[in-house]
Amino acid sequence: MYCRTCGKEILDAAVICVNCGVPTGRGGNHCQICGADTNPAADFCIKCGSRLGKGEFKSKIAAGLFGIFLGGLGVHRFYLGYIGTGIIQILVTLFTCGFGAIWGLIEGILILTDQFKYDAEGRPLVD
Repeated sequence: MYCRTCGKEILDAAVICVNCGVPTGRGGNHCQICGADTNPAADFCIKCGSRLGKGEFKSKIAAGLFGIFLGGLGVHRFYLGYIGTGIIQILVTLFTCGFGAIWGLIEGILILTDQFKYDAEGRPLVD
């Protein structure tokens, strides 16, 4: 992952850029995936095609806790912008008389262990 402000490579688990001190995911001068220079008004990186992290960043902790406690209702998926998958999780939970809720529990744990790193818009999850 790269800093959106200065373009230096940073660890995926980093909270701030050690080069410029800006929280990860903030800024708009560089692509967070490839580090290329970007236009601050652009929606996509012209080098790698990834969606640039703009707008509101979602909390990894909130998404993980939603998955653990309300995963059977797909709340964590709705929070991250995956509306279709959220609806499917509700249906699976209903058709399995509640046993399908294990799917959301597992995803909540995976979110908290950094297996899910981005929301539906391609923005990185922040702590």
